[in-house]
Amino acid sequence: MSTDRQQRLPIYSVALLSATALAYEVLLIRLFSIIQWHHYAYMIISLALLGYGASGTFLALAFKPLLRHFRGAFITNVALFGLATLGCFLAAQRIPFNPEELLYDAGQWLNLIGMYLVLSLPFFFAANAIGLALAQYRDRLARVYAADLMGAGLGSLGVVLLLFVLFPMPALQLLSAMGVVAALVALWETGLRSRAAYLLLACLAITPAIIPATWTDLAISPYKDLSQTLRVTGTRVVRQQSSPLGLISVVESSVIPLRHAPGLSLNATSEPPEQLGLFIDGNGPSAITRIPDDPAGLDYLDQLTSALPYHLGTPASVLVPGAGGGTSVLQALHLGAQHIDAVELNAQIVDLVHDTYGAFAGDIYRDARVQVITAEARGFLARDDRRYDLIQIPILDSFGASSTGLYALSEDYLYTVEALREYLRHLTPGGFLAINRWVKMPPRDTLKALATAIDALERSGLEDVAQRLVVIRGWQTSTLLVKNGTFSPEELAAVRRFCEARSFDLVYLPGMAAGEANRFNLLPAPYLFAGATQLLGPARDDFLDRYKFNLRPASDDRPYFFHFFRWSTLPEIIRLYGQGGVPLMDIGYLVLVATLVQASAASLILILLPLWVYHLQRRPDTRRVGRGRVLVYFAALGLAFLFIEIAFIQKLILFLHHPLYAVAVALTAFLLFAGLGSAWSQRFQGAGGNRRRPPGIAWPVAAVVALCALYLATLDNVFAELMQLPDVGRVLISILLIAPLAFCMGMPFPLGLAQLGQHAPELMPWAWGINGCASVISTVLATLLAMHYGFTAVVACAGLLYVLAAVSFPRARPEPNGT
Repeated sequence: MSTDRQQRLPIYSVALLSATALAYEVLLIRLFSIIQWHHYAYMIISLALLGYGASGTFLALAFKPLLRHFRGAFITNVALFGLATLGCFLAAQRIPFNPEELLYDAGQWLNLIGMYLVLSLPFFFAANAIGLALAQYRDRLARVYAADLMGAGLGSLGVVLLLFVLFPMPALQLLSAMGVVAALVALWETGLRSRAAYLLLACLAITPAIIPATWTDLAISPYKDLSQTLRVTGTRVVRQQSSPLGLISVVESSVIPLRHAPGLSLNATSEPPEQLGLFIDGNGPSAITRIPDDPAGLDYLDQLTSALPYHLGTPASVLVPGAGGGTSVLQALHLGAQHIDAVELNAQIVDLVHDTYGAFAGDIYRDARVQVITAEARGFLARDDRRYDLIQIPILDSFGASSTGLYALSEDYLYTVEALREYLRHLTPGGFLAINRWVKMPPRDTLKALATAIDALERSGLEDVAQRLVVIRGWQTSTLLVKNGTFSPEELAAVRRFCEARSFDLVYLPGMAAGEANRFNLLPAPYLFAGATQLLGPARDDFLDRYKFNLRPASDDRPYFFHFFRWSTLPEIIRLYGQGGVPLMDIGYLVLVATLVQASAASLILILLPLWVYHLQRRPDTRRVGRGRVLVYFAALGLAFLFIEIAFIQKLILFLHHPLYAVAVALTAFLLFAGLGSAWSQRFQGAGGNRRRPPGIAWPVAAVVALCALYLATLDNVFAELMQLPDVGRVLISILLIAPLAFCMGMPFPLGLAQLGQHAPELMPWAWGINGCASVISTVLATLLAMHYGFTAVVACAGLLYVLAAVSFPRARPEPNGT
């Protein structure tokens, strides 16, 4: 019986460990969406890979002594992983990283590096344990590897389900406990009989649940809107709800009433009634407004720039994408709309306005004129043929984050050229699309929205573009109107009257004179009018090239509407530090660049440098296989694999409607099917003997390149046709699309390792380290490339890298005697 226990495969502990590790990776993305912003997803993937890569180096250097004490080393690493998941996150929260000061304070680079390294530690322990298990039971490696893959797949999807039940921090505490439970399972599976060990691990397993609550409070960035709002005397969070789509916080003020009315005219004589602030992951707010007994209490809604389309005719039907707390719906009702479709992705927000605060909000979501649709706006429009007199796009991002450039990496598929063309397709003849944006100086959002609208109209084959556009601004917001037709003289006169009565400024109006701009909310010069004139003139491309910020229209291939950064402007912004220069900078973009720098340095120091020193000491014989080929082959694979994975994550954000869903599904599918492809490749290993290239390397590379080309040509159309499917259907379609690609992508790496194992086994750790180093860098590099050149370019680069890898396959050199 004892012998049987000693020989028991640790498949359950490996599966539970792998599931917890992948769940932890996805959960970190959710947590960083709350305490920072969701674009830290790329840093999380990178630091997870760093932990795995550093583990490979560590195991290569300490392989024999660890295997001699396998049971103790395996169980210890599993337990350390469980403890580190919670401990390292709590430690990282206490590192005073401030992205705003990244360019001005060298200490912030050290803080970022410290946070990066601390959070990679749990993945290092998990990889140690899995690597040791694979080595110890290499004669039954397939079963251990299968447990690893199945656990990873269940973990990355299971955490999404878990987040429907638990708030993110309790979910992290549960994962920490699961990690220690995996060590208890390992203790049983490896046959180690020690009551003290069982008792110790049992105590450690309950530790995450009993630590003081003050230790587990999320340290939300002080630059987030919720943090700033809670500094106001008398404000407090009265309700919180959580799901994978976001942490919802409802805020009230008992001292200073909350007033949220973006774009309110300086001439307004009425103010908003009592409101509650609605924040998602600390961003916002949108408002839930108490309906007053006297309808005149809502007259402030007619004093916003967003009220303009209601003065050009009373719309019979209105669509509000991103209805949120219902302000735009309330405005439509107050200004006479006959029917409103309110589209909101997050069902919990709908429940808050419909049920929890229904009486407070006047039951606007129960009004007979309002139909509430719980869906993503692009997905809803793709499957619906309804047409509207007005599509009103409210300001969906927070002012604080967007004004400081912290939204620079936020993928937003509501502001792309393709999205605007979809909106225009759903307008009735003479209908309006209204896009509301913040006014920033120097001009950015307003002009970029206008450039996107111009591009969308031109791609729709329309020639009278300038006659279909109107732009106005207040002191804080702007409203862009795009008409499905040309503006009539009566409508243009109505625009002028609307602006005159509310002291709003004309930015662009067909036929307007320069003297009509910049009259009320005075700027040193009519910058917005000048920019609009350039965008509608023959020198548009030259203007876009010369402008100090990136105003090129966003597209589904590059959905970064808020990315305004240009390197040529950076020196000037730095000189303006202390004079208001910080809000001009895309901090999110610079954090991504900083992450690339630190990821490169960390992977070189923790992965390649130790292996290089190790190899110098051992002086391996590289006459049979050249190091140059090993370097190029495994670096190309490391870059290419993650390039495709990151591109798929981005494409799935639109299809699955949320970054967290996209990450979970992509990680699961790529891990599972690449693992199956890796196992399948064993039948080709060694088949080539002393050939220059084994027969198995050519066809998987050819298949990857062909599938990449096919997906580039068809994927957008496929997603557009299938976007109307329910959530489960879209997830299954995503997995089916990834499966053949990932299966083929899983083959080149083990084929290369098998070739080295046959002809130069001493180079295998070197190859593993090169691949790990490239993988760490590739996640961040792929995002930077996508921002500048698009996801199509990223996938194309991946295809070329696979071709380069095939050409550079580490073939064996002929023997000196020519055999």
